[in-house]
Amino acid sequence: MSFLQVIGLRDPGEGDWTRLRTLQYSELHKVSMIRFTAHGLAAMLTVALYMNSIAHWVLGIWLLSVVAAVWNVGRIDRKFIDIEARGVQWNEFTRQALGVAGCTVPWAAALMFFVPEGTSADHFALWAVVAMLVAGSAATMASAPVAIVVFDLVVGATGVASFILAGDIMFAIAAAVYTVTIVAGALRSARTYLSAKIAEAGVAEKDEVVSLLLREFEEKESDWLWQVDTNRRIRSASPRFAFAFGAAPENLEGESFIKLIAGSSWESGEFPRSLHELAEKLKRREHFSNLLVQVYLETGRRWWELSGTPMYDDNGSYVGFRGVGSDVTEQRDRDEKIAYLARYDTLTGLPNRLMLTEALGDAMRYADQWKSRCAFLMIDLDRFKAVNDSLGHQLGDRLLASVSKRLAGVITDNEQCGRLGGDEFAVVIRDASDKGRVDKLANAIISALSQPYTIDNHTLFIGASVGSAIGPRDGSSVETLMRNADLALYRAKDEGGNTHYQYVPSLHANAEERRKLELSLRRAISHNELELNFQPVVNARSETVVSFEALLRWNSAEHGFVSPVKFIPLAEDTRLIVPIGEWVLHEACREAARWPDDIKVAVNVSGEQLLEPNFAGTVVRALAETGLPAHRLEVEVTESVFLRDGRIARQALEEIMALGCSIALDDFGTGYSSLGYLRTLRFSTIKVDKSFVQGATHDSQESLAIIRAVVAMARSLEMTTTAEGVEDAEQAALIRELGCTKIQGYYFGRPMKAVEARSLVVKSNNTIRAA
Repeated sequence: MSFLQVIGLRDPGEGDWTRLRTLQYSELHKVSMIRFTAHGLAAMLTVALYMNSIAHWVLGIWLLSVVAAVWNVGRIDRKFIDIEARGVQWNEFTRQALGVAGCTVPWAAALMFFVPEGTSADHFALWAVVAMLVAGSAATMASAPVAIVVFDLVVGATGVASFILAGDIMFAIAAAVYTVTIVAGALRSARTYLSAKIAEAGVAEKDEVVSLLLREFEEKESDWLWQVDTNRRIRSASPRFAFAFGAAPENLEGESFIKLIAGSSWESGEFPRSLHELAEKLKRREHFSNLLVQVYLETGRRWWELSGTPMYDDNGSYVGFRGVGSDVTEQRDRDEKIAYLARYDTLTGLPNRLMLTEALGDAMRYADQWKSRCAFLMIDLDRFKAVNDSLGHQLGDRLLASVSKRLAGVITDNEQCGRLGGDEFAVVIRDASDKGRVDKLANAIISALSQPYTIDNHTLFIGASVGSAIGPRDGSSVETLMRNADLALYRAKDEGGNTHYQYVPSLHANAEERRKLELSLRRAISHNELELNFQPVVNARSETVVSFEALLRWNSAEHGFVSPVKFIPLAEDTRLIVPIGEWVLHEACREAARWPDDIKVAVNVSGEQLLEPNFAGTVVRALAETGLPAHRLEVEVTESVFLRDGRIARQALEEIMALGCSIALDDFGTGYSSLGYLRTLRFSTIKVDKSFVQGATHDSQESLAIIRAVVAMARSLEMTTTAEGVEDAEQAALIRELGCTKIQGYYFGRPMKAVEARSLVVKSNNTIRAA
C-alpha cells in the first residue's frame, strides 16, 4: 500500500476507502486530550520565553488562538466516536485535516514573528518546543496520518524558513532533515498501524462469523456441541445438547456421557455395537467423524451422528473430548425404508428379485464351500390372469397377498421365498442335499396354492406351475441357475400347468428351437410359407355344405410342416398373431368371394386381435378389398377373449356385428363359460366342442346333458349350434338326434386346400340342381 493510499489521498487498490479510513479514525478521539495537554504546555513555555520581549496582549491573543485551534480539532475528533457504525465520509476527512491545519497557524506565526523580537537563544528554544510538538504529533497521530503530514510539514517548513531568515543556514538544513525524517517515520508507523488494524478487523470478522455459525448451529433442532472431560463426563452442556437428551443443562453436568447414551441397556450390559465403537474411540483418544451411534432415551431409540476430536492444554496434556452431534433418526428411518423398498415387495412383504438373487448367490457359495447342493424354484400362478382381468386388479392384488401367506407357510428355515414380479414367485433352498426335498416342496406349494380362496365374497380357484433347477449341477452361476429354472417352468406350463418340472439339459434345445421357430415365423408371411385350409360345415339334416372354417397352416422352408398347436400359441405370445391374423382374414375373404353366394367362411380371431385399436376397420378393409358381402363372414371367438379385457372385446365384436357379420362362440363349455356372454352379445352360432361329442358317443350322461342344454338354450336365443369332431355316421346320427343345426368333422371332410374346397361347393351345387 502506497503512502498516498495510507494517508487517504488515493483510493486503495484493494478494499474500500471508507472502510480503511474508518479503521484509522475509530480511535482518533482518544488522543484529543494528549494533544490539548501537549499544545498547552508548549504554549506556556513559549509565553514564558517571550514574556519580556513581546507585548503581553499579543502573547495573550496568541495563546487564545492556540487554545481555540486545539479545541476545534478536539471537537472534530469527538465526532469520530461512533464512526465504526456509519463509516468515515470524505467531508469529515477533509474537515479534520483542515482542523489540524488550523493548529499550525499559531505556531507558524510564532516562528515567523516572535523570533525577530527575541534573542538567538529564544529562537533555538522556540524551535525545540516546536520540534517536540512535531515529534509528539508523529508519535500519537498514527491513526490519522494526514494530520501528521499537515502539522509536521507546515510547522517544520516554517521553522526552516525562520532559520533561513535568521541567517542560520546549518540549523535550517538540520531542521529540514529532522522534519522529513519525522514525517517519513510517522508515515511508516501509520502504514504499520493501518495493517495491524486491517488484520485485527479480519480476525474479529472471522470470530464473528464463527460465532454466528456456532449460534446458528446451536439453534438447529437436531444439532449441538458436546464436550467431555478425561473421565468421559459431560462438561459445559449446551442447551441444544441438553434438549437432545430431554433434560436441563445443569442436570447433565458431570454425568457419564456413555451411560446417558446407553439408557436402559446400561443395566443389562447389552450395548449396541455402535456404542462400543464410540467408547473405544474415546478410550484410545482417536479423532472420529460422522460416527452413527444408536442411542436409547426415555423417548425411545434414536440415532445420533457424532464427530469428535481430543483436546490438549498448552502443556500437551489430554483434557477431554469436544465435538458436534446431530439427531439423524428421521434420515435413518428414511434410509431403512428405502433399503426395505429396494429389497422387499411392497404388495406381499416378501423379498423381491434383488434379495432372492442375493440369497441364491449366498446359497451357491454355501454349496460350493460344503460340497452340498442348493436349489431354485420358480413359481407361476395358473389362471391368475383370468381372475385379474375379470375381477379387477385390486382383487388380484389381494389374491397375490393371500398367495404369499400360503407360500410363506409352506417353507422352512432352510428356504427363502419371494416375489419376482407379477404372478411369479420363487423359492431358494439353501441346502438341497436331500434329493426328495425339492419335489416335496414343489408339490406342497402346488397343493397349498391350488386350494380355493375366498376374497370379497368371491370363491377363486387358481393353480401353480413350478420349475426347478439344482445348483451347482444345473448351473454354476446365479444367472444360469435362474434361467434354467425358468426353462423348467416354461415346460411345466406347456404340460398344462399345476405341475412341477425339473430342469433337464434338453430344455435348452427346446428353448433354442422355440427361438428359431419364432424367427422363422416372423418371416413366414413375406416368404409365402403360410396357407389356408378349409374344413366344410354341413347342414345336419340335408348334409349340404353351408360354410367353411378357414384353418391356418405353415409349411416352413427351414422346419417343414409345423403343427398349429405349436406355432399358434407362439404367435399369440409374441403378438405375431396380429399381422398373421390380418393376413388370414384377407385371404379367407378373397377365397370365399369365389364361392357361391350362400356359402359362408368362418375365421378364427384371437383375443390379441380384438384388443387391437380399430380391429373393425381391419375387417372393413378385408371385405372392401375382396368384395365379399359382410353377411358371408363369420368371426369365431372363444370365451377366453372376454377374460383379458371384456369391455374392449365386447365393443369390437359389436362393431363387427354392426357391419352385418355373424359371430360364433367356439369351444363353448370347455373354458370359463358364462351365460352373461350370451345375454350381452347376439351370437349367431354356438359351437359344441368335440370332447362333448366324443363323450356323448360313449354314452356319457354329462356330455349328453350338456349338448341337450346347449341346443335348448341356443333355440331359445334363436342361435344355431354346430357340433365339432364328428368322425363317423353313428356320431352324425346322434348329433342329428340331439338337435344340433350344423355338423363339422372328418366324416364330412377334412381340412382341404382352397382348390379342393371350391371344387366341393361346385359339386355340391350340381348335386342339388340334379336332385
